[in-house]
Amino acid sequence: MDKEHVKGAAKNVEGNTKEAIGKATDNEKLQAEGKRDKAEGEVRKTAGDVKDAVKH
Repeated sequence: MDKEHVKGAAKNVEGNTKEAIGKATDNEKLQAEGKRDKAEGEVRKTAGDVKDAVKH
């Protein structure tokens, strides 16, 4: 696991939190930010997977 995996996981958690709070407070902007953060987390995770594949 490299730093991209860690950053991706952190961004995913942040996105889940924002999205949940946005739903609870009926805040569409916060929900959208959460979805965007989760997508960024997935991209970082994929980048980490590619780095791992290249190393091996």
